[in-house]
Amino acid sequence: MAEKIRVRIAPSPTGKFHIGTARAALFNYLYAKKNKGSFVLRIEDTDVKRSSKEFEQDILEGLKWLGLEWDEGPEKEGDFGPYRQSERSDIYKKYIEKLLKEGKAYHCFCPFEELEARREYQASIGQPTVYSGKCRELTQEEVEKNIAEGKPYILRFKTPLKTVSFEDEVRGKIEFDSSLIGDFSLAKGKDAPLYNLAVVIDDYEMGISHVIRGEDHISNTPKQILLQEALGFPQPKYAHLPLVLGTDKSKLSKRHGAVSLSEYRDQGYLPESMINFLALLGWNPGTEKDTFSLKELTEDFSLEKVQKGGAVFNIKKLDYLNGFYIRQKPLKKLAEMCIPYLISAGLITPEHEIQKTVPRMEFMGSSGVELSKFFKVNETGKEIGMEVIEKAVSLYQERLRVLSEIPDLIDFFFKEKLDFPKELLFWKQMTPFEIYDSLEWTEKVLEKIPLKDFKKETLEKELIPMAQEMGDRGKLLWPLRAALTGKKASAGPFEVAELLGKEKTVKRIQEAKELLK
Repeated sequence: MAEKIRVRIAPSPTGKFHIGTARAALFNYLYAKKNKGSFVLRIEDTDVKRSSKEFEQDILEGLKWLGLEWDEGPEKEGDFGPYRQSERSDIYKKYIEKLLKEGKAYHCFCPFEELEARREYQASIGQPTVYSGKCRELTQEEVEKNIAEGKPYILRFKTPLKTVSFEDEVRGKIEFDSSLIGDFSLAKGKDAPLYNLAVVIDDYEMGISHVIRGEDHISNTPKQILLQEALGFPQPKYAHLPLVLGTDKSKLSKRHGAVSLSEYRDQGYLPESMINFLALLGWNPGTEKDTFSLKELTEDFSLEKVQKGGAVFNIKKLDYLNGFYIRQKPLKKLAEMCIPYLISAGLITPEHEIQKTVPRMEFMGSSGVELSKFFKVNETGKEIGMEVIEKAVSLYQERLRVLSEIPDLIDFFFKEKLDFPKELLFWKQMTPFEIYDSLEWTEKVLEKIPLKDFKKETLEKELIPMAQEMGDRGKLLWPLRAALTGKKASAGPFEVAELLGKEKTVKRIQEAKELLK
């Protein structure tokens, strides 16, 4: 019978959900789904001081936002729980006692200061920083005496001298000399295992068949294999993914920019683009194709296509993908997704005050929260409908990179009066008098257009010939666009004028003329 594929992602809730962990979660998910296996979420929260429910919730929300629904774990209890390490103390205690009873682990009473001094000395002379074995041969009487005296201790593993080797699904055969590992620490007490022991026990108890994780864990793998052998556990298959690197080829960190998934979500990156981007961090489809849905990734994914070299986090690539997926969104949906950013920028207020308390992720439609149909423009007090916001957003759907850009792009629409230097109106070598005349002519033409015909097509028909007669279309179009938006770059003046409407368009031209006086 074919082996049942079971993989896991085991983040620690000691900080926001990291991009690198999200990438590992994606690769585990894809491998499980491709092979009709199970994707398990385990929360490694044994670091009580640093772990928090807030960070755990951030992990759960991040996975849900990406669409990586786990088969077992918190909120989805299965046959192998509990799925939080903090709730598994009795399980760990049983195996720790087994190791002690069989003489494969021992109590170490060496003071921390002594251990640290030895490590520093070993490092200074180029030796491996391994434990001396000082407490290895303590008698049971000596151990009991030290415990009775209240001496602090940790439990260490008696590392056998041997070559530890394993076949990595990404990197091929890897070997370690166990003498360079030494007797490593296992636990702070019988019910307080440290990372390597807890992982080994959990992976065995949960039936994990494949451990797919970052290459920074390669040094932990021989320790875990030694523990598996000592406890009589089968060895799962290992696949170590390339690290996610910053542009300077060092490990991705805060100095390179945002590193948590929620930061990118809040900036307005879409889950589709983030999934697509993360998949290409270290995985090569073998084709020129660079846009993949989660379904397509599941069909195409294989560990054979995972690269060995580090994967550089290229924000320009992410922006490109995000822009692509933004352009695929139906306008109505895109406008709804932009609403929280317009509210946060103080441009509009929802019809119902309660909407202001809706979390951004829910407001963006992931929880079916009903959106407000009408909004108050904060600066003018006027009420506008969703269709007006859709029209404003439509001007920028083709050039939008992230949703958080939308307030700065369309704030001109929500303002009563623009504030910009008169120099913004200047086009090339035009004098203030020439700019004034250009705006004057434009105003006179617009005044004659009936309200019902104040559309982009009509405006182009009336103004383009006039602009061409000036020998340089910028002489008419630049001052007009600057007057309407107060920006160096914006959508075209005719689209903007249609959005603003005749009254507001004419008023802004008049205000620009006053600025030139």
